[in-house]
Amino acid sequence: VQLQASGGGLVQAGDSLRLSCAASGGTFSIYDVGWFRQAPGKEREFVAAIAWSGTTHYADSVKGRFAISRDNVNNRVYLQMYSLKPEDTAVYYCSRVSGTTSLDLWGQGTEVTVSS
Repeated sequence: VQLQASGGGLVQAGDSLRLSCAASGGTFSIYDVGWFRQAPGKEREFVAAIAWSGTTHYADSVKGRFAISRDNVNNRVYLQMYSLKPEDTAVYYCSRVSGTTSLDLWGQGTEVTVSS
């Protein structure tokens, strides 16, 4: 399975944005999928994950502001981001996960820039 993130852009603080992760080449519904991000000059960090069962898990920094969901019919996982802050600025990636650990090589990612 290959996953590709999209939907990033330039927004203002307080805005919302929805990222999409499209899967191809395998049985998507059996995998847990997560979102990660890497801000300039920082290490990549876990953001959110959704299990094949629909159970979700969030990093404390985004809990209550971000919502992860999946559409197994269309092989997509979404990250709905609300109340965006400048510190959410990063390149966002999606991948298959085990817990909060990525199982895949990183793809291109999608860039989110939040202006103050």
